[in-house]
Amino acid sequence: MADSEIPSSGKAWASRALITFLVVFFAVFWVAQFRADHAQTARKKVRFWHMWTAEWKDVVDKVVDKFNKSQTEYEVEALSAPSQGADSKFILGVMGGDPPDVMAQWNPIIPPWANDNLLRPLDELMTADELRRFNAEAYPVVKKLGSYKGRLYGMSIGINMFALYYLPQQIRDAGLDPDHFPKTLEELTSWGQKLNQVDKNKNLIRLGWGPQGFPTFAPIFGGGLYDYKAKKLTIDTPKNLEALSYLAESRRRLGFDNMVRFTAGLDMNSFSGGWPFIGGAYSITVDGQWRVEQVRKYAPNLEYRTAPIPAPKGGMPFAGNSGGNFMIVPRGAKNPKGAWEFIKFWSGLNDPNTAAEFYTWGGWLPLTPAIAKAPIYQAYIRKYPQFKTFVDLMPSDNMNVLPPVPYQQFLADQMTKMEDGVMRGTMSPRKALKDLANRLDAEVKRREELGYEE
Repeated sequence: MADSEIPSSGKAWASRALITFLVVFFAVFWVAQFRADHAQTARKKVRFWHMWTAEWKDVVDKVVDKFNKSQTEYEVEALSAPSQGADSKFILGVMGGDPPDVMAQWNPIIPPWANDNLLRPLDELMTADELRRFNAEAYPVVKKLGSYKGRLYGMSIGINMFALYYLPQQIRDAGLDPDHFPKTLEELTSWGQKLNQVDKNKNLIRLGWGPQGFPTFAPIFGGGLYDYKAKKLTIDTPKNLEALSYLAESRRRLGFDNMVRFTAGLDMNSFSGGWPFIGGAYSITVDGQWRVEQVRKYAPNLEYRTAPIPAPKGGMPFAGNSGGNFMIVPRGAKNPKGAWEFIKFWSGLNDPNTAAEFYTWGGWLPLTPAIAKAPIYQAYIRKYPQFKTFVDLMPSDNMNVLPPVPYQQFLADQMTKMEDGVMRGTMSPRKALKDLANRLDAEVKRREELGYEE
């Protein structure tokens, strides 16, 4: 029957039915949208600042999204602050009464900021059971990194460890066996000399082994920078002199000027395929676990291995210096409870199996053995066996962090200047250590005169 043949009453009924359907549909849609919007706005906002950019920011955003979808009480809003100005931005925020609720950091800021009352102790936000489990389960280096004067101020979301990276083919070409890697630092030093390559003008074109990093090697020689029992710096000591002398002698043997020329065109801080180890400029080098992820992205077919830095005879095994990423809560945070819920979620303190996935996204080292043993984390290690070396270092009591002193950044800067002078041959190791100890003593006295609490 044609439309013109439909009775007018039928047309009216159809029109009313259509209108009713549309009204009901849009009403249901509006109510659902209102409820969704209301639920979103009803959540308590958690302002989160971090310093990651580019592809790392994408990883952070994924973790934030996972948290926001995991519950309905809090909504984390992430802000990426450029690392060059992030510390100043944080301090100004706290002093001006407008800080974030939580911040991810990797700079040496816990002792100075805690000393200046800029941070809220996390143990104030933890339940008694959470604090008990953290103290019982967290790796030793995790507790060292986040603690100051017996209080916990920083919760690790990714420790940094340092170990050896080496190229098996270059080792084979030198007539050595990569399957029987050196067990002592003395043997490793011998290998390095055989792996060096020079051109016809005796300029270094490949470095077999060029150790550096006084904070890393001091503990390996059995020394270190801080006595946790006496709560004081230990700079000018016989063991530290051994460590610094070893670094200086290794550089002297290669030639101070030769090393300057060799390193001038290399970017050891490259986070892409330009890392000199990938290009074969170094046969054996020391670096952090994040390079495993870097090699996966930019040189997936590179044959390489990792190993702990071997100790010298009479030294300390599985030792070194560490740091990493950690979460802090500022004084004056408007939503510290929400901040703590987010910290727990990311760190894996309460739910290691869920958090284990986040650690694999960033190639990060875990807070506790429970995270390391999670199926998804174990699968990651099986896929990238080079990463296992760094995980195996986590339980070691011999892993240290920068000394927990309120002038931590000053200490780090002064050690860098000291080592630079020694490695350039302009200062003897003995004089360098004595001068460093004197500068640090002078800084402590200056702070005392200004009324700073130590």
